[in-house]
Amino acid sequence: MKEVFDVLPGTLKDLVTAIPEQVRKKIEEIRIRIGRPLEILTAEGSWLLPYGSTCPYVVTAEDGAFVMSYLSGHSVYRLEEELKRGYITIPGGHRVGLAGRVVTEKGMVKGIRDIGSFNIRIARQSKGAALPYLGRLAVNGSWVHTLITGPPKTGKTTLLRDIARIASQGLPERNLAPQTVGIVDERSELAGCVMGVPQHEFGNRVDILDRCPKAEGMMMLIRSMSPDIIVVDELGRPEDAEAVMEAVHAGVTVIASVHGSDVQDVKGRPTLRALFEQKAFVQYIELTKFSRTDRGSIQQKRPADPRELKVRMK
Repeated sequence: MKEVFDVLPGTLKDLVTAIPEQVRKKIEEIRIRIGRPLEILTAEGSWLLPYGSTCPYVVTAEDGAFVMSYLSGHSVYRLEEELKRGYITIPGGHRVGLAGRVVTEKGMVKGIRDIGSFNIRIARQSKGAALPYLGRLAVNGSWVHTLITGPPKTGKTTLLRDIARIASQGLPERNLAPQTVGIVDERSELAGCVMGVPQHEFGNRVDILDRCPKAEGMMMLIRSMSPDIIVVDELGRPEDAEAVMEAVHAGVTVIASVHGSDVQDVKGRPTLRALFEQKAFVQYIELTKFSRTDRGSIQQKRPADPRELKVRMK
């Protein structure tokens, strides 16, 4: 959390550090909104600060200016590309989302000015999150094409991150040899790279394309890095589906995620329909809002098509 505390002005830092430790260690987001109360969110709920007080602290313009000055290194012009994307990745892999007055040019977002809201998303690596799934993710020592589905904040990225780590390092006790893993991290969230260096542990055999569009990134990896496995977060565009099929036909195992309440929801999406029609993925993992990758149980369901093997998390 030190990297997060560095972003906060003294007043906000004191409010966060005063939170009971058992709550503080579970913080997932810190919401800083100028002119409104400071808020923290955990998996259990949200609280206004000071914690337990009926008179919350209201974030000032000076607080917001401190945060922005720190993020930009005292020069907003250094953040031109990040302001187009609406977020900044800081050391530790934590991501700061931004909201404010959007500047457009010819219908395209050029940047964000007059920042009024910051959302600091705490990045934590959950080593072992993928272990309960290994019996399905890797069969007879070979990794399987897998699509992970679920609504936001159900642990998709956490699970993908741990799959990449285990695949890269190998797991002799499970007869898994180390693999060359390519990660396309369009939003700098999966690897949390800062200046090209991942802030999470992945082992020695991972190559990362940071801030690269998914479709282009998958093709770049296939052409230049010879991956055994490609890991990619949040498929969504028709180009993404085409790139997945190219990877599959090139003999590369693809493990990916997509937003959706369940597999049926995702199957109905026109932009990804081809992946299901051509049976790109051998199995699907469904995550729900009611349990997360670090504390759920697994139920397995075998549909009519033996290739469509689901691992449903309840």
